[in-house]
Amino acid sequence: MKKMIRYFAALFGGAAVAWSLVAHAQQPEKPVIGYLGSGSAELDQGRVRAFRQGLGETGYAEDRNVTIEFRWAALGQSNQLPVLATELVQQQVGVIVAGAGTRSALALKMATTSIPIVFQIATDPVEVGLVASLSRPGGNITGVTSLNLEVEPKRFQLLRDLIPTAKLIAIVVNPTSPFAEAQVKEAHAAAGVLGLQVVVLHAGTVQDLDQVFANMTQLRVDACVISADSFFLNQLHRLAELSVHHKVPTISSYPEFAAAGGLMSYGTDVTDSFRRVGVFTGRILNGEKPADLPVEQATKVTLILNLKTGKALGLVFPRTLLGRADEVIE
Repeated sequence: MKKMIRYFAALFGGAAVAWSLVAHAQQPEKPVIGYLGSGSAELDQGRVRAFRQGLGETGYAEDRNVTIEFRWAALGQSNQLPVLATELVQQQVGVIVAGAGTRSALALKMATTSIPIVFQIATDPVEVGLVASLSRPGGNITGVTSLNLEVEPKRFQLLRDLIPTAKLIAIVVNPTSPFAEAQVKEAHAAAGVLGLQVVVLHAGTVQDLDQVFANMTQLRVDACVISADSFFLNQLHRLAELSVHHKVPTISSYPEFAAAGGLMSYGTDVTDSFRRVGVFTGRILNGEKPADLPVEQATKVTLILNLKTGKALGLVFPRTLLGRADEVIE
């Protein structure tokens, strides 16, 4: 009798183990998202947070039902992007996010033609060869574009509104950016309309920044425009510090600049754009194809003023400018 009991116990115990193994095998594995950024998770935390928020809107939460594999190119080291892109492709992730601008999107495009890619860039994706058209991207790539060159004239106008006597404006560009030439061309055109002169200064490394602002002091520039680039995005606090130290009124396209202590920012709400990237990524995980998701063009532009920084620079914002601001930091 005891032998029979042991027999059935072993039988049902084995069956239970077998059913457990089958049930485990039937559970779908968590999808894996690749994220190619620049700088670090700490420096890019606002955008990553917004990206996770967008994922959540489509039913995905990191560690619960999706995994995110991050790869970060060191500041000013865009040459690392192709290697990191290849790493993510070799891991056979389900979707890859180009979180470091156009250069990361181009690196990923070169690395894979099959894994879906979602970008957030500030350039025309058709012009740089990422997609066939905005409405019908084709291939394995889609994403969100932000306004940049289109609103450059407005940044010069804002500086003129704040400093009516301004004559010489510096524009800081990253010479390694494939869009530096277009940024300089647009700056000259915008300044010319307002009767302003432009001096172009280059900064592609952290060490360059101190020299650039020292040059502004020597040149006696009246104000400065920081061009859009992932390198500058990750140096906003330093740029704000230098602009105050050298008494140079400065405007950036990134909203975080004013929050970091910069004088003014005027540009697309990139945080919201990254939320939309999260939504696109979740939709692809849910079965939609990048080729069928039209590229989304961000249209919301925000003006943020920092009164404390203005006071430190000896400037008073006119009421007309204060009235147009979306946010005023006191």
